[in-house]
Amino acid sequence: MVHPLDDPVRSALSGPHAHLAQQRGRILRYPPDVLRFIAIPDPATPTDWADVAALVGPDQVPVAGVVVLPPAGWQVTGVGPGLQLVTDRDHPSPPPGGVPDDDVVRLGPADLPEIVAFVARHRNGRVFLPRTLELGVYLGIRREGALVAMAGERLRPVGWTEISAVCTDPGHRRQGLAARLLRVLLSGIHARGENAFLHVADDNVAALGLYDQFGFRLRRPITMAAVHIPGGRDLG
Repeated sequence: MVHPLDDPVRSALSGPHAHLAQQRGRILRYPPDVLRFIAIPDPATPTDWADVAALVGPDQVPVAGVVVLPPAGWQVTGVGPGLQLVTDRDHPSPPPGGVPDDDVVRLGPADLPEIVAFVARHRNGRVFLPRTLELGVYLGIRREGALVAMAGERLRPVGWTEISAVCTDPGHRRQGLAARLLRVLLSGIHARGENAFLHVADDNVAALGLYDQFGFRLRRPITMAAVHIPGGRDLG
C-alpha cells in the first residue's frame, strides 16, 4: 500500500482537500490561487503529460516532494533538496515558554494583505496566494499591532497535516515565538486524530533544531522542482 506521504499532494486532493481538486485524467492540482502544487503519477505516460499541459497551461507549479521526469523537450528548473520530517501524537511538546497563549491568534481573510507582505519580506520572496488560507489553520503573533511571526497548515494527506509557512521577523527571533505557534498547531492537529509532517531545506540548521525539539524525525529526503512546458509556457 502506498503511504499518504509518498505523494502528499495526490493524497490530499483525493481526500481532505478533494473539494479543492482540479482534475484531468490522472492529473490533480490545486486551484492556482490556492496552492501551486500538482500531482503527476510516477511513471507518467504521454497522455498524462498532455493532460498536465492542458490542465496547468502557462502556470508554474512545483511538484511537492515527488519529481517525475518529463519527456524530451520539457525543462526541469528550480531543483532543490529537502527533507520530509514527521512526528506523532505520542511525542510530548516542549514545556510551555515564550509568549502567553493569548498572544497566538487565528489569521483570517482580513489579515491577508499583511500576510502576503510578511511572507514576501521574510521567506526569500515567496508568494502567499489569495486563497491559501482555505487550506487550514494559520496562526500569528503580533507586537504593537504588527505581525511578527506566523505558521500554518498546508497539505492534508489522509491522516496527516503539513505544517508550513513557519516564519519569524528577524527582529523578534530567539523569543520562542515559532515554538509557541508550533505548539498550538500541533495541539490542534493531534486533537483531530492526525499526525504532523513538514518539508524543510536540508541546510536550514535553525529550523531543523526547532523541529527536533518537537520530536520531528526524518522520513525521507525529497526534491522540489518546477517543470516547464515546451515552447516557453511554464508548468509545474
